[in-house]
Amino acid sequence: MKVIYTACKNDYLDPKRGYGFEHYNFLGSLEKMHGVEVIYYPYDQILEIGKDKFNKKLLQLVKNEKPDLLFAAMYTDQLKTETLNEISKIGCKTFAWFCDDVWRFYNYSKYWAPHFDWVASTDPKALKNYAGIGYKNIIKTQFACNHFLYKPANLPKIYDVAFIGQPHGTRKKIVEKLKNAGIKVECWGKGWPNGRVSQDDMIKIFFQSKINLNFAAGSAGLGIKDFARIFLRRENGKNVKINNPLKWMDNFESFISNRKNHIKGRNFEIPGCGGFLLTGNAECLEDYYKDGEEIVVYRNGKDLIDKIKYFLENDAERERIAEAGYERTMRDHTYEKRFNKIFKTIGLSK
Repeated sequence: MKVIYTACKNDYLDPKRGYGFEHYNFLGSLEKMHGVEVIYYPYDQILEIGKDKFNKKLLQLVKNEKPDLLFAAMYTDQLKTETLNEISKIGCKTFAWFCDDVWRFYNYSKYWAPHFDWVASTDPKALKNYAGIGYKNIIKTQFACNHFLYKPANLPKIYDVAFIGQPHGTRKKIVEKLKNAGIKVECWGKGWPNGRVSQDDMIKIFFQSKINLNFAAGSAGLGIKDFARIFLRRENGKNVKINNPLKWMDNFESFISNRKNHIKGRNFEIPGCGGFLLTGNAECLEDYYKDGEEIVVYRNGKDLIDKIKYFLENDAERERIAEAGYERTMRDHTYEKRFNKIFKTIGLSK
């Protein structure tokens, strides 16, 4: 099967940030899968040749290569709707994965989905939401682990508690409470004193930490600037423009949804590295892991502190849960398994 894969190569299209989530996980898995030939056409080319030329070259690439599938990991408006419609007409199936559909359905995904033959969503409400706009070819899926990249390491446990991610929302306050409770916590990511870490170092940290934290809440804050984004936007990072009033309600729905807890890639990546995962709860998380057996879920701040202290003192139980989480991930939650199921659903698997 021949696939043209198009997505961000660098994180948020910024070369200074290094390769992004989609590059490591989606592309990294597709390229290793048996029977899949991948042609990589990253959005980042737009920065050099512009959006119009990028889309013309994509359409010509499809005509020349005659792929079975165009796989797009959506970001913003890199793809033109007329390009997608033309690709479908010439016989190539088009498929989009909406990474942030839990909160972007209302002001983004629902407008783009009709231009794809099939779309995938990790939102627990996906089937209902897409039915509401009359779109039928929706595949309910979930994030996973690129097991070709994320692997256990033969390294000692040198951190008690670790967190890797940005300090948005209430994360800084939570970490401060943990430290005030006498818990040693190390944090990495843009905005923390330790700064960002490489992909390789992140994988090592997952295994080198006795406890890996995952905060399930979305990134939306409660400040005036956060609320103002419902009505205003910046163009090119400079000029402030008023959003279309017809989309204010969509933006409000997105704002509310982004404050809810949801499943993230970390829920699968940490167990996939053999790490012990202590995570906030999220809707449908129990469909993927057994709490207390394969991962551990905390319900509030006190519960988080209590469980950290307990599992720091009970090494054997902690390691047993981490091993069970790893085995479950390899059995059920790799991107190879997710993609094979998707390909079968859209009629492309043998």
